[in-house]
Amino acid sequence: MARVVTFGEIMGRMAAPNSLRLRQALPGSLDVTFGGAEANVAGSLTMLGARAAFVTALPSNAIGDACIAALRALGIDTEHIVRTDEGRLYDRAGSAVSLTAADSYDWPAILDGAVWFHVTGITPSISRAAAEATLAASRAAEAAGVTVSCDLNYRKKLWRWDPSTSPRELAEDTMRQVLQHADLVVANEEDCAAVLGIHAAESNVEAGDLRIASYPDVARRVVAQFPNVTKVGITLRESISASHNNWSAMLYCAEEDGAYFAPMQGGSHRPYEIRNIIDRVGGGDAFSAGLIFALTDADLNSPDTAVRFATAASCLAHSIVGDLNYSSRAEVESLMSGSGSGRVVR
Repeated sequence: MARVVTFGEIMGRMAAPNSLRLRQALPGSLDVTFGGAEANVAGSLTMLGARAAFVTALPSNAIGDACIAALRALGIDTEHIVRTDEGRLYDRAGSAVSLTAADSYDWPAILDGAVWFHVTGITPSISRAAAEATLAASRAAEAAGVTVSCDLNYRKKLWRWDPSTSPRELAEDTMRQVLQHADLVVANEEDCAAVLGIHAAESNVEAGDLRIASYPDVARRVVAQFPNVTKVGITLRESISASHNNWSAMLYCAEEDGAYFAPMQGGSHRPYEIRNIIDRVGGGDAFSAGLIFALTDADLNSPDTAVRFATAASCLAHSIVGDLNYSSRAEVESLMSGSGSGRVVR
């Protein structure tokens, strides 16, 4: 099995029961889980059957211990997590990873034996130190000959660590540096516009009106700006309502100038119609994990098959509570092969 390394922030996720607002639920009990984009990818990979390591910085306290135990329970390698006496786990402001310097991570040791390295745009958005660490890690992975993927994952409420520039400009400047070391870029339907200024012609993302045929050109323009990028994956969400989304994706391969869409029916693009969303948080991370898993598997690594697998994996993630996609490889392959009835298979 291929060894994949992910790096980033992980936080405690507090959820009120029965979809209550915090004001309704407190005083009372909350459900606490641990999640973060890069940890979600690592966990989803282990559920699919891959070997995955997650690297971050955590406080040296009981909550940090509990987080590591939760990661290990998923089969994630936590050997290289940095423990620190500074920082928290429940707030981005002052979190342990936001305070930890780039040279605190031993990247040659971390990347030893790895074939793939994954980061996102969330971790560099939280602090200068986290941005420097993300960039240093990406450089080290490229130098070691490890394939690098980066999910742009733009969050407009973040990117506040340099008051001399706007959040969007800070995101673009930082992520352009990271993307210089990436082989695969992953984005949602609006990330390329928000971070790189590359817009999909005639699409209105806010209205959920996407011109699917314009996204290959978006990918071509990404590759034109970053010749090191060989593939671009874009998830395409059409929001009908909060609980009803159409979900599909595209994988663009620069070498052949080919764009592959999924799912397809009768030779035409036909999104999954997800009519009863349980939890959409982590859907993009499930796509990244599915794509990495497929591209590192000899039976799945053709572009057409890889994007079908990744899109099916992320579709299933919408039916699972929490950030992590607990779907197995067999379940994903069943959906991508056309079994979408929801019937129990005995």
